[in-house]
Amino acid sequence: MIVRSFKDIEGTDRHVKAKSGTWESKRIVLAREGVGFSLHETVLYAGTETSMWYANHIEAVLCVEGEAELTNDETGEKHLITPGTMYLLDGHERHTLRPRTDFRCVCVFNPPVTGREDHDENGVYPLLTEEV
Repeated sequence: MIVRSFKDIEGTDRHVKAKSGTWESKRIVLAREGVGFSLHETVLYAGTETSMWYANHIEAVLCVEGEAELTNDETGEKHLITPGTMYLLDGHERHTLRPRTDFRCVCVFNPPVTGREDHDENGVYPLLTEEV
């Protein structure tokens, strides 16, 4: 059994800040735990824009605080994401998130991330592996 708090993660290698300066993520479950998914709390900052494409992962996102506009970059479809709203990138959709306020969400990735990932120039996380 693993019991861990976000407070435990602050200032460790599990507390990742994007090179872009648009978000930070506390990665509470990672590939090294060997459970088949990773679990994160991510905050995207108000007034920023982050374009992403999880070509190697499926991601589910549950908003717990704030609001953001989510754009499916492939179709142009836009959604307002508010607390209690979930979106699932089950088709590896290219998307852009524009937080209107600081936007806090809980994210699940499959396959799990290692904690070392950051978006490349295409918005993609590389597919890194971890020995368990």
